Amino acid sequence: MDANAPSTSAPVSMGTSIIAVTFNGGVILGADSRTSTGNYVANRVTDKITPLCDNVYTLRSGSAADTQAIAGYVQHFIAQHQAEEGDHVTVKTAANLVKMMAYNNKDIMQAGLIVAGFDKYGGGQVYSISLGGTITATPFSMSGSGSTYINGFCDKYWRENMSEEEAMDFVTRALRYAMTWDASSGGCIRTVTITAAGTKRQFIQGSLIQPTYGELPREQIVA
Repeated sequence: MDANAPSTSAPVSMGTSIIAVTFNGGVILGADSRTSTGNYVANRVTDKITPLCDNVYTLRSGSAADTQAIAGYVQHFIAQHQAEEGDHVTVKTAANLVKMMAYNNKDIMQAGLIVAGFDKYGGGQVYSISLGGTITATPFSMSGSGSTYINGFCDKYWRENMSEEEAMDFVTRALRYAMTWDASSGGCIRTVTITAAGTKRQFIQGSLIQPTYGELPREQIVA
């Protein structure tokens, strides 16, 4: 065995780039698809956008097992709630269920999540839930190891009341930048758009995602 080979015994972690943004008709969630075990890429096409119910989805970062467990429990709680109430759950209710799971298990779980969706009371909404269980309602949110590279980009280019096309361009550009600079992010780009009309998934395969080095000036050195 090669002593320099990357370890595969580390916990499976989604060293991740995830982002969610509101626009004038709903929300768009986006994520890369790389899952790592230490320095080893365990999965190149992971789906990090998990439905909690028809109108609410969550973006997962941190330990893959921990975030899957939280999502599974919350899916069960929401199904019970909707059966009793006979109506769709609100985005805020779903986000608070995720927050309770993250907070009550903060000492044993590593899970940073974003909950986003659409309901008839609040329209498109985004909630960021930190590793310790703090919940924050924001017009847009990003998380994961790749998010540190796109804070400035998002602050500069996010605008209130963007159209769906503008919001999709914002999300995909941000993910391309994050995937260019973050070694733990990569693969393909998956997005979910949630509006009053329903949910729409899109997929951009990895071979079509070109690295973005736009901020680095390049000078011609050969005539």
